[in-house]
Amino acid sequence: MQVVNIHEAKTHLSRLLESIERGEEVVIARAGRPVATLTAYRPVRRRLASPGSMKGRDWRMADDFDAPVDELFSCLQEPEGETGIPGTAR
Repeated sequence: MQVVNIHEAKTHLSRLLESIERGEEVVIARAGRPVATLTAYRPVRRRLASPGSMKGRDWRMADDFDAPVDELFSCLQEPEGETGIPGTAR
């Protein structure tokens, strides 16, 4: 691990990036105290599930999965005769 001060990091950024590409870590310090670590970029590798990958696994869908959910929306309806705007009437 290489430790460099901020001025040196700004002056020799290209050289530091080359050493990072070779697998080294670089610590940037201010007045001898570590402030940041430069490491190689590694993109997050997301693995997509292949079609049919759930075959044979136990999972169940609720019997009422497709049942109407009218009561869910009843709280959004206004009481009869109210507009929802204070000081006005229908």
